[in-house]
Amino acid sequence: MTCTDASMDALRESGDELADAVVATMFERGEVGTFNTLMRYVSTAGSPLPDGLPDVAREYLEATATPPAWVDWDEMERARLFFIDNNVHISTALSFASMPACYLIPHAAKLLSASHALNFPAKRMAETGQFTVYLMQPDAFEAGSRFVPAAQKVRLLHASIRYHLARGDRWDTASLGVPICQEDMIGGQMAFSLLVLDCLHRLNIHMSTEGAEAYYYAWRVVGAMLGVDQDAAPRTLEDARGFLDLYMTRHMGPSAEGAHLTRQLIDMYEEIVPGTFFDPVVSALIRYLLGDTCADWLEVPATAWDNVTRLVPTLLGVLETIEDRSPLGAWALDRLGHLTSVLELSSLTRGRVMHYAIPEQLKKDFGVSSTVPRTRRWVPPAATVVT
Repeated sequence: MTCTDASMDALRESGDELADAVVATMFERGEVGTFNTLMRYVSTAGSPLPDGLPDVAREYLEATATPPAWVDWDEMERARLFFIDNNVHISTALSFASMPACYLIPHAAKLLSASHALNFPAKRMAETGQFTVYLMQPDAFEAGSRFVPAAQKVRLLHASIRYHLARGDRWDTASLGVPICQEDMIGGQMAFSLLVLDCLHRLNIHMSTEGAEAYYYAWRVVGAMLGVDQDAAPRTLEDARGFLDLYMTRHMGPSAEGAHLTRQLIDMYEEIVPGTFFDPVVSALIRYLLGDTCADWLEVPATAWDNVTRLVPTLLGVLETIEDRSPLGAWALDRLGHLTSVLELSSLTRGRVMHYAIPEQLKKDFGVSSTVPRTRRWVPPAATVVT
């Protein structure tokens, strides 16, 4: 699949037809408040839908209650094992690269600034982390799991933002395209999949090609459940590289909103880290994973820790070698990674279950362990030449 400016421009003209119709109908009928109240009690797959739920919402929830028919469950299991083996590294990449990378897209940063929730970055990070943990559970798509209801709600949340921004002259559709359009949805999918793999490679984490492909596949399934057009979404890592390179080249740059959101993110993590001595590590990690140019655009401060951070891949490489050669070492490091991820997520959530609700308004001031040998290392797809 070859991406061109013309094909990307076409993706800017469409959103998510199914979810958009559901949200528009509920707003027109004044049913959003009822939906949010009742859906707080629906957090696991297979739970009976509550009485009083708007009919259009009930139909949507029933229609989206199962994953795509094309899902390869063996590949999903490989993805789960990959996540278990690399959970702390994936969390690091999501926190210090994927999220800031979204802020590098000025129109996306403007859109994110429209949500009250972004005044509380810990909430968004907690929702993202919780969503990923739900996805990588062995029963993610079975009755009793929390992933499917979370995906259904996030899809409606995105549709509600499109609904609000399409009204009141708060979004320039002519120049920016549809809010949270297909191009941006696929771009977000790339940030949470391919960009994470790039960061793991940069951190010197040992990955097999099979593991990397399985992790990317899992996010393809997520994209489908969040309303991504599967005819437009890249199916292979090589196609994903072409899409992500062109997407970032087309849109990335500095913005006041991007810098502000990044500062909120840095402040949040500095509050989580005990004391103040290690605070600069947060900025140093973002700068190392995204590069100096992108970090400068986001106004990430340079610190004395920048040089220290460059030693991290060497240290992680040693630990990865221990894990490769020693089953006991692999078990110990996996357990440590799991505990670290749990601690990070619990710090963000304060022990609560995060709920995904349809915002009834936006900010008024908005301006716009693996089954394949770990020694068979993954090599990132080559960068494309964008003309």
